[in-house]
Amino acid sequence: MDTYYNSASILNRSVLVLNTNYAPMDICTAKRAICLYFNEKVDILESYKEDIHSPSTTLSLPSIVRLRDFVKNHTMDVILTRKNLLVRDNFECQYCSSKKTPLTMDHVKPKNQGGQDTWENLVAACQPCNRKKGNRTPEEARMPLKKMPRKPNKIHYFQQFISDHQGAWKPYLFMEAF
Repeated sequence: MDTYYNSASILNRSVLVLNTNYAPMDICTAKRAICLYFNEKVDILESYKEDIHSPSTTLSLPSIVRLRDFVKNHTMDVILTRKNLLVRDNFECQYCSSKKTPLTMDHVKPKNQGGQDTWENLVAACQPCNRKKGNRTPEEARMPLKKMPRKPNKIHYFQQFISDHQGAWKPYLFMEAF
């Protein structure tokens, strides 16, 4: 399939990165995966249907790559960032379920009451709900949370990236048998 017209967006497609032992490690862009491939850092295990073309080469767009050298990585923690928090909360307000943007990060227990910047104390909130709640707890503001915030692990985090195009990822993320 030719992708000359859409190569910029296609290079941003998600690619699952596995360690040498096939343990899921990260998700990167197809552009990054292609660079790793040409630098002989990874092998391509699965590809999307699309191809990427250069004047001298055609390459199937990577979907799953495996590192050639083992990387010691003992942590299954997901780094707390605004983007990762929004992914965890499915890009919806945890008070009213609105998916309107922009969403903010709200402290369940406000900072002025000792609330910390942790997975368990931060939720995605639309601006109207964040203003309405103010410096109060959800109970004080009578605004119950749709679900209690929890710290995700990498496997659950990666599972959220799977769409129709990433069916090949499922066995590596413990979603079905090989």
